[in-house]
Order: sequence, then C-alpha cells, then structure tokens
Amino acid sequence: MSIQIPRGTQDILPGTVELWQYVEQQARTICRMFNYKEIRTPMFEHTELFQRGVGDTTDIVQKEMYTFEDRGGRSITLRPEGTAAVVRSFVEHKMFGNPNQPTKLFYIGPMFRYERPQAGRFRQFVQFGVEALGSNDPAIDAEVMALAMQFYQSVGLKKLRLVINSLGDAESRQAHREALINHFSPRIGEFCSDCQSRLEKNPLRILDCKKDRDHELMKTAPSIMDYLNDYSKVYFEKVQQYLTNLHIEFVVDPNLVRGLDYYNHTAFEIMSEAEGFGSITTLCGGGRYNGLVQDIGGPETPGIGFALSIERLLAALEAENVTLPIEESIDCYVVALGEAAKDYSVSIVNDLRMAGFITEKDYQDKKIKAQFKSADRLQAKFVIVLGEDELDKKVVNVKNMATGEQHEVAITELVAHLKEVR
Repeated sequence: MSIQIPRGTQDILPGTVELWQYVEQQARTICRMFNYKEIRTPMFEHTELFQRGVGDTTDIVQKEMYTFEDRGGRSITLRPEGTAAVVRSFVEHKMFGNPNQPTKLFYIGPMFRYERPQAGRFRQFVQFGVEALGSNDPAIDAEVMALAMQFYQSVGLKKLRLVINSLGDAESRQAHREALINHFSPRIGEFCSDCQSRLEKNPLRILDCKKDRDHELMKTAPSIMDYLNDYSKVYFEKVQQYLTNLHIEFVVDPNLVRGLDYYNHTAFEIMSEAEGFGSITTLCGGGRYNGLVQDIGGPETPGIGFALSIERLLAALEAENVTLPIEESIDCYVVALGEAAKDYSVSIVNDLRMAGFITEKDYQDKKIKAQFKSADRLQAKFVIVLGEDELDKKVVNVKNMATGEQHEVAITELVAHLKEVR
C-alpha cells in the first residue's frame, strides 16, 4: 500500500507555492512599513505554556492540541497558535527592557490543531500574525487593525468587513460574567456539555458556542456594552475615533466573542463578504490581551495582536477572482547542439545565473526542436543557441522570443548584451 499524506494536511506544489511566496512577501513588506520585526519561535513548546497562555477552558486546549510526552517525560505540544509562544519569548529574552517600546513583532509559520478538516481548515495550517507589546494607547489597537486591513487590500481583496467589540477591563468583565451566570444558570441543562462546564469557568465562552447558537437565551444574553465602566467606554470610543480618522470602515458587534481566554478591551474580526466564500467567513481575528504577559511570568505589560490563516486568504482571493501578479517566466534558455557545445553550455548557464538571470538548459539530450518547445513552455524571454559553428567563433545566437529578433553576440559580451536589452 502506498503511503499517503496525513488527513488535514496538504502538499503545496510548484505552481501553487508561488502564490504563498507572494502573499508572505506582501506580509513582510507591510510589516516593514509599520516597523514590525519578524520573530521565529519553536514549532513545539511545553504544554503548560498553552494551558496558561491560551486558557484551560478553550476548545484549543481541551480538544485540539497535538500533545505528546518526549523521551525525558516532559509534556510537549505542537504550537496551536502563535501569541503564547511570542509572549513566552518576549518574557524569556527580557524584550520589555529594550529602549524602543512598544515591542512590535510578527511571525509567519505552521500551526497545528486536531480538528475536523473542512474547506479552508487544516490540521496543519500557516498563520501570519502580529503582536504589539508594551502600550495601553488605543491608537495602537487601531494600528494593528489598519495593518491587517492594509495587508488584505495589498493582495487585492475588496469585499472585507471589519467587526469590532469591547470586552472591557477586568472590572467590566467581572460584572458581565456575573450577569451571564445569572442569565444562563436556570436553564443551563438545555445547553451542550461544553457550555455547562464553561458556566462557572468562563461563561463568556458560552456566547461563542456553535452548537447552541440558536438557543433563545443566546438572543437575550446580557451585552457587555451594558457593563462597561467609564474607562472601558472611553477606551473603546477612542479606538473607534482612530479607525474613523484612518478612514477604515467598521461595524460594532456586541456579540463578537473571541475564542481565547486572554482577550480584554478591543476584540475584532475581519470577514470576507465574497459571494460563495462559504459559511465560515472569518479571515482574521485578534484583540487586546492585557494580563497575558503576567500569566506567563513576565512583568505587567499590555499587548494586542491578530492572527490570520494564509489558507483562508487564498480561498478569499479565489472567491473574489483575484489573480496575483506571479512571474512564471524565466530569463534565458540555452539551446546547445553537439557534445562540445553541450559541455561549454554548462559554463554559460552558470555565468548567466551568477549575473542574476533565471536560466535553464536541456538535461535530457533533446533535439533542437524539443529544446525550443521546452523554452516556450518555460516562457523564456531569450533563447541562446550554441552550436559547433558558434563555439568555433566564440559567439552565440540570442533570440528575443517576444519580438523574434535574433543577434549574434560574442560569448564574452553575452551578459552585458542581455543586461542592455532585457
């Protein structure tokens, strides 16, 4: 029996991987504009990091983590998300002591969750995320959302909707928590087992339940907006003001609840409104997580960030029929005729590559006609022909495939000629 790829994973083949490279480069370019620096953390961490950082009551920790015991008896988990690992690194390397604050970081890499594979969701998936640590200024909340929107727009997406909410500070959340418990307690038996276990641990998570989303108590649940204290209200108003100043359209949704325990104050999602995108429209999610750094052993440090799936981004591009400007052609194809010319062509190909030209040649002893067909398939801009006669004269024939023009060029002048005409 042949060995096949594990369920929930995918091979990204040539022809498709170029799309990934393009959007990843766009992410790096946008982050550079906003002065966010790349960080790379391990693909696995101690399990305790995610239990403390993501939260024991989350579906991620309870159901979706790939956890195993290593040979030293330590519990290790493949990272299911990026924020906890970035914060762990921030604390471990004392980045809070750097003179330039806030600390602004981004990451791109694979994450792992054991969940049911479906359109746009995989067990190994790639996240792009940013984290800004060290500022309580609502302006940086707006900056983080602006960065996400700018990234999506830079790759050509137009049908986007930014949805925001405030989860309030600790005082506001505690008041809302008590109201939710009082609201759901009398009929909690009508809800799924997950919601029943969340009632006392984290009742806010009940509002995020997919199974019971249509229950009548969901529609009448207390809104966090009714429990925001003055500080939280002013903070949220400031965030909205900054978004308006940046000409970023948004919708306030009091029912927006992010699935991770560490969020407070600003929470947001970016949705795709492209027709036919699917039932799960969320492209990106994020929010403020004041308190997470302390939970992982660091000093009191506020933070905000987001994460998005590259897979879902590519699906949104397809739904909007966006074609990325991927360069598929090569610069030069060297056609060699005769053994001596074939031997010499190896040096010509290398010289062209060292000069910065994307260059290819035949390695299968094809006839001249087949070599030209290969050049056509590779969309070569120039075909360089070297035969026995050309070799004797120390020249090559250079054919411009777009115009059909052909020139005889000295081998020693080939690089200079191509730089001039390309």
